[in-house]
Amino acid sequence: MSFTNFANGVASFGVPVMGGLVPATFGDVYFVDYNAGSDDNTGTSMETAVKTLSKAYDLCTTNNNDIVLINGYSQVVETAMITWEKNRCHVIGLNGPFSPMGYGSGARVSLGVTTAATDTATLRVTGVRNTFSGIKFENSNTLATCLHCVEDGGEYTRWFNCEFYKSTLLTTNLTAEVLCNGDSSQWINCTFGDLVNQRGASGVERPNVKLDRETITGKVCRDCAFIDCLFLQKAAHIDARFAYGHNATDVERRLLFIRPIFINAKLAAATPAQSIALGAAQTEGYVLVIDPASVGSATAISTTTGVYVNGYTPDATGAAAGIAIQAA
Repeated sequence: MSFTNFANGVASFGVPVMGGLVPATFGDVYFVDYNAGSDDNTGTSMETAVKTLSKAYDLCTTNNNDIVLINGYSQVVETAMITWEKNRCHVIGLNGPFSPMGYGSGARVSLGVTTAATDTATLRVTGVRNTFSGIKFENSNTLATCLHCVEDGGEYTRWFNCEFYKSTLLTTNLTAEVLCNGDSSQWINCTFGDLVNQRGASGVERPNVKLDRETITGKVCRDCAFIDCLFLQKAAHIDARFAYGHNATDVERRLLFIRPIFINAKLAAATPAQSIALGAAQTEGYVLVIDPASVGSATAISTTTGVYVNGYTPDATGAAAGIAIQAA
């Protein structure tokens, strides 16, 4: 029988296992296995895994750098929104090496139909320096108040190789895969949305990422960054967007999109008028888009005052920075 020392990473006889995905930590390690686990367990080993991420959260100690490992062979189904207020906790999905764009992770966390108006997302993060890696977050709630899949109002939250998918309220205004109200949050190699479900309607922005200030009380998108991320839409109307906020103060200091890829489905009914748009010129910060690529989408990455684009211009006129053109 192997010996496991979680304080120094997951190891067998001192040799690290699980492909180096699980780092050494000063804290404790908890296991989530929806099929074989039970929320009556301690969660401290694979044999005593808990069933849900919400239970693993309850077991974590704030500021302890605890690690939660999710078995990637089944979907973790939650019955209410997880409110993540603790600090310095790290959640990792185990399903082999991470996808370089976060697409198709086997470790999935979902929220179905509920009745509590407070269930506004599958997961809401307001803690400090939490990380989430290799997980697909899903939301199929039809509740009118459940507008998002994930809500980030934390500080220095980092999302690595994650996917975000909301399959309902497709024609409800300002519904989004992700609400970005975080301070210094970073989204790295992540995927937002899908090319299957048609979204939006006249006057309905229905973005992948929503920036609206203080949707979470006291929180705003401040010094955030999306790095090497994929944004997917199947637009029903030109008002659909990949990223949107409707206030002049939705971005504080700066928001970066570095090498984003925007794709509107070939079978979409409409082409978004802009990829990134805000309802008013920004007065408290800048949006900088570096080296974007876009196909099947807007003729401009953005025309909103306060959004700047810097990078490759593939067309002959230079009028549409980042818009791909058909090869001759």
